Amino acid sequence: MYKNLVPAGALALAAVCFSFPAFPQTQPAAGEPVKAGFVYVSPITEAGWTKQHDEGRKAVEAALGAGVKTTFVENVPEGADAERVIRDLARQGNQIIFTPSFGYMEPTLKVAKEFPDVKFESITGYKTAPNVATANARYYEGRFLAGIAAGRMSKTGVAGYVAGFPIPEVLQGINAFTLGMRSVNPKAEVKVVWLNAWFDPPKERDAAMALFNQNVDVIAFHTGSTAVMAAAQERGKLAVAYHSDMRKLAPDAQIVAVTHQWGDYYTRRVRAVANGTWTSGNVWGGVKEGMVRVGDFGSKVPKAVQQEVLARQKDLASGKLRPFAGPMVDNEGHEVVPKGQVMTDAQILNMNFLVSGVQGRIAK
Repeated sequence: MYKNLVPAGALALAAVCFSFPAFPQTQPAAGEPVKAGFVYVSPITEAGWTKQHDEGRKAVEAALGAGVKTTFVENVPEGADAERVIRDLARQGNQIIFTPSFGYMEPTLKVAKEFPDVKFESITGYKTAPNVATANARYYEGRFLAGIAAGRMSKTGVAGYVAGFPIPEVLQGINAFTLGMRSVNPKAEVKVVWLNAWFDPPKERDAAMALFNQNVDVIAFHTGSTAVMAAAQERGKLAVAYHSDMRKLAPDAQIVAVTHQWGDYYTRRVRAVANGTWTSGNVWGGVKEGMVRVGDFGSKVPKAVQQEVLARQKDLASGKLRPFAGPMVDNEGHEVVPKGQVMTDAQILNMNFLVSGVQGRIAK
């Protein structure tokens, strides 16, 4: 999904920072639809990372109608297979290609050099080119809000977190979730299990079950399937859905969902190709920009908790709430953000610590 090895200042504090391409724009022939291709790292399941990106594709179709023709390829491994599929989509005449997985970044850049008139959108990547733009969302904002809900709903004060890889984006989520919990329960703890996989339902389920055996009564995850939610439903525990609303799968377990909304961004980018205004650049949007949303509360969540979470969501959108504001201490007792200071975007993008309250270490 996303590996944040981003140089300082690579993403602007503002949501959008465009740079103009070095070669002339090309537009579809008059009356012809824009052809847009999408590459997915996993199968399109009932909910999850890939599902949300496919919902974004469908939103493009709904918005542009006959003005767009989309195609997608699912379950494409990162690496050589991705390069082959991206190249095939370019050869098939797609004028814009979306590649939503961090491991697609280098294959996208390589193919982009071969097809300078095709526009590419590297979702979760950070390297741009004249015909390659990047975009990602501030997922950690939703994590903080979910932590508030988890802190209010947990009876043991112990949460679990099933994590894919120990990269900055995942660390941001774990830390924000923990800080959210501790904002309402200062003694809350979060236990983390590392999988070193983005999409492995059996491993995700096993990790969740192991956490439930350690006094965990609410769980969050940063992986691509619905396995953790299903495990929570089975065990009678509570869970935070990620990427998508998962109440259909886990109606009793879900307390809230952190959802990713790609439709507006994808539609704007395809429309820009259609009218010849597409430019490269980067986007890092969050609650304010509508790219991250928290809601879809479960039936067990009291109205007061729902209202609290939604109020804090408004605070995030207005800038009144900053999840990574000092004083902050890591789980080894070192001060990482002094009182009165707030982490910069560059610091957030290169996060390499776990906050106080997280049990465990960053996996090597």
